[in-house]
Amino acid sequence: QVQLVESGGGLVQAGGSLRLSCAASGRTFSSYAMGWFRQAPGKEREFVAGISRSGGSTNYAGSVKGRFNISRDNAKNTVYLQMNSLKPEDTAVYYCAADPDRVTSTPYAKLYDHWGQGTQVTVSP
Repeated sequence: QVQLVESGGGLVQAGGSLRLSCAASGRTFSSYAMGWFRQAPGKEREFVAGISRSGGSTNYAGSVKGRFNISRDNAKNTVYLQMNSLKPEDTAVYYCAADPDRVTSTPYAKLYDHWGQGTQVTVSP
C-alpha cells in the first residue's frame, strides 16, 4: 500500500520552471513504478512521464520530452517532475500515480493503482 501527496504547483509565466514533488507513505515505495499525469478542464487525463522502480528507465509524452524530467529518490520516498520551458498548454492539475505490477512505467492510467490528490500548475502567457 502507498499514499501519495503532490506539491510544488503554482502560477508561473511562460518559459519559466517548476519542480513538482510527490511524497509517498508506506514501506514499499521502491517496489512501485511511478508516473505523472495531468488533466486540464474538460479534457481526459493524459500521461506526462514515467519512471521505473530503480529510476534507471524513464519515458515521456512527446509534448514534454526535452522540457520535463522525472526522477526519484527512493531513500526519501519521493518522485519529482522538473518542468522547464513551460507553455500555457501545460496548464493542468498534475497527479502522481503508483504502479505495483510493472518494473518499468506505463502510459496507461488505468494500470496505476494509487493516485495523489493533484497539484495545480498554471502557466500564464
